[in-house]
Amino acid sequence: MDVISDMVPDYVQWELMRELSLLKVSEDVLYRPFDSLSNGEQTKVLLAALFLKEDRFLLIDEPTNHLDMHARKLVSDYLKSKSGFILVSHDRSFLDNCVDHILSINKTNIEIQKGNFSDWWENKKRQDQFELAENEKLKKDIKRLSEAASRTSHWSDEVEKTKNGTRNSGSKVDKGYIGHKAAKMMKRSKAIEQRQQSAAEEKSKLLKNIEDSESLKLTPLPYHKHQLAALEDVSIYYGEKRVCADIRFSIEQGDRIALSGKNGSGKSSILKLICGEELRYTGTFRKGSQLKISYVSQDTSHLQGNLTDYAGQHGIDESLFKAILRKLDFSRIQFEKDISAFSGGQKKKVLIAKSLCEKAHLYVWDEPLNFIDVMSRMQIEELLLEYAPTILFVEHDSEFCNHIATKRIEL
Repeated sequence: MDVISDMVPDYVQWELMRELSLLKVSEDVLYRPFDSLSNGEQTKVLLAALFLKEDRFLLIDEPTNHLDMHARKLVSDYLKSKSGFILVSHDRSFLDNCVDHILSINKTNIEIQKGNFSDWWENKKRQDQFELAENEKLKKDIKRLSEAASRTSHWSDEVEKTKNGTRNSGSKVDKGYIGHKAAKMMKRSKAIEQRQQSAAEEKSKLLKNIEDSESLKLTPLPYHKHQLAALEDVSIYYGEKRVCADIRFSIEQGDRIALSGKNGSGKSSILKLICGEELRYTGTFRKGSQLKISYVSQDTSHLQGNLTDYAGQHGIDESLFKAILRKLDFSRIQFEKDISAFSGGQKKKVLIAKSLCEKAHLYVWDEPLNFIDVMSRMQIEELLLEYAPTILFVEHDSEFCNHIATKRIEL
């Protein structure tokens, strides 16, 4: 309550209650210390408070990062009913539901377009394809014009030389006619050069904003059995607290399994158990012998030191690791910095790049796309579809799950 009062000193209680109920936040949250709320609850409370302000225009920076799929839908519907905000988000279906313009920060300019993310993306692909085709055409034109210009210029010089006749010819040469012909040819050569120049100028205006993402590679290992792991009626405990109950599923070769459920339903605990962490559980858990697992954790706070040392500690090829990071849009200057100074998205890319360097039978990724930009998300999607590794993942980006998952397990 104190946090809300600081932000909106003259708020009206019933208006606040209305906003909180739209966001499905219970009233008792108001009487708890702010830092005891989950990240998702904090986001919802701040949104509710900010929308109470008079004459407001909100700047909302990545509100989805700590929200599960259900909460994302809720917040997206809430924002759909509001107006007057700029929203930063990398979740495509979230954006499609609640925005009516896209403001894109390109490499050379900033554009604003009416419509949602999917409209913008279709337009961008169309524009990129047009520019690539136009670029190819101009490249050919410039080559052709360049050859024609040098040919005409050469002819002009040859004709000019005949003005004085040859020493042995003896015949009288019409210098005026030859001079006129040479000048005409020179003029034509200049005109071709000008066309060549203007084609080059046209070409230089193209391809400025094309997002050129290189394709990534992955080396999944085949496993000698069809089944990699299985859980039968597994319940996991922390002390006396049971975090999930009677979980039953198997992981078979080629599966791409999306594990979903509300925050706190035990998704990360199941991944940790499969990865070999010592957790107290009941039920039956079987895992194939000599099964190699590559794990991307949800938490990035443990990352520190430089990238060279990090690669050494984890026994991965440093040049491959850095090449993958370059493809994920890391600038070379980042390679000099300490990982602890990286942004949230860059830290997540470090974990993903490490996983892509590892040869494994099973990839286990816990919220790999948190803080990751939309272009990199599409890049990772293409990679998983092309190499089809066996993967178990938790991800709240519904677009990503729809494209990638062959099975879904809902907790």
